[in-house]
Amino acid sequence: MRIQFGLLAALVVCLFFGSLAVGPEPISLWSSVAAALKGEASIPAIILTEIRLPRALIAIFAGATLGLCGAAMQGLLRNPLASPGLVGSSSGAALFAVFFLYFYANNTGNWLLPLVGMAGALGATVLVYALAGRQASITTIILAGVAINALATALMSLLLNLAPSPYAVRELVLWTLGDLSDRSMQDLYLMLPATLLGWAMLLGIGYQLNALTLGEQTAGTLGINTNRLRWRVFIAVALAVGACVATTGMIGFIGLAVPHLLRSLVAHDPGRLLPASALGGASMLLAADICVRLVPTDAPLKVGVVTALVGAPFFLHLVLRSRREYL
Repeated sequence: MRIQFGLLAALVVCLFFGSLAVGPEPISLWSSVAAALKGEASIPAIILTEIRLPRALIAIFAGATLGLCGAAMQGLLRNPLASPGLVGSSSGAALFAVFFLYFYANNTGNWLLPLVGMAGALGATVLVYALAGRQASITTIILAGVAINALATALMSLLLNLAPSPYAVRELVLWTLGDLSDRSMQDLYLMLPATLLGWAMLLGIGYQLNALTLGEQTAGTLGINTNRLRWRVFIAVALAVGACVATTGMIGFIGLAVPHLLRSLVAHDPGRLLPASALGGASMLLAADICVRLVPTDAPLKVGVVTALVGAPFFLHLVLRSRREYL
């Protein structure tokens, strides 16, 4: 098992350096690093430190968050199709962020955007839980999440429809597609506190998720407070995913696909799947961001589009495999 984790970590490191090296402007990575360490204000050093380094670091933390939270949601709900967006975290964060960009960004600046995203994610999660009820079944929670997602999507569409200019519509639509370009170290610093807090809240829940595979009643006899565990995971996902969505926009399918791809690697152990999915999510988003830069297009390609193009066929594969299992 340590070998697999070591290989995943090595993949993240390789893709990180690849992300620093790849771009429309060719630079020598090592000479740029040397120039940056010496404090030289050369163009390659500026490209490395001001453009590519923040982008690569945000990709690592955002991808790891989506993978980790997807694995946590799938383990909690015991549903292989669960993802951070299932309980409204992603759509709630996106709705509040679009609302903020629509009305207040020009007056206050974007430094409040991660806080707004966290508030939206947490509010949507609480609304889903309140709608489902305290002792709700997994099916009821999923249905409540679908309803809140549909409501958030409808409200975002309303804001886009009422946008004052075509330029504003374009900016908001492109943001909802998910993007890592034009990000700075300040964006990373604003995203990190809530993201790391969400990660910390998910530490140590591996044993509880393993117990849940035996059913809620059995987990209760083992001393697991399932109601408290739900709130712990929901709040952690809201904090981490809310901050990431507010920084990168909506990047889909990582939280769904990565845990699926890695589940057999950890022998279907929900506890071990958490760190594996974090590494896998970081790898997937780094790879998608590198692909964005390598594909020649007139308009910049958004990273959320690439992850959707990869994730949608994978989702169809799951559907076809499920059909074969029941035949």
